[in-house]
Amino acid sequence: MAVLLTGANVHDIRGTLPALQAIPPIQGPRGRPRRKPQRLVGDKAYDSDPLRQTLRRLGIQPELPKRRTQDRLGRYRWVIERTFAWLNQFRRLRIRYERLPEMHLAFLQLGCALICWRALTQWF
Repeated sequence: MAVLLTGANVHDIRGTLPALQAIPPIQGPRGRPRRKPQRLVGDKAYDSDPLRQTLRRLGIQPELPKRRTQDRLGRYRWVIERTFAWLNQFRRLRIRYERLPEMHLAFLQLGCALICWRALTQWF
């Protein structure tokens, strides 16, 4: 999991490639660890031909609906919206009290770690 913190006025497309580069290596059963996902699912805000070309050049299949169409990615988008709802349960993340972005990023990473820990403890 990778988490980045940007300003509210930064467009989603500008944070896509840094977020992909922030993903740590994923160790599989054997061989070299994977450094990138196989596909990227996003909403209509990510609809951009240069972004699609960059993703294809990196070997990532973009699943981005075109604007002004009725394509729906609700089944996949629900995972993201659910995670945002879980993060909003933490008061310090719902309302930003910290002035320093490093502090807010630390609380954001801590919140993500707690969400993952809760999910793993329910499985076992």
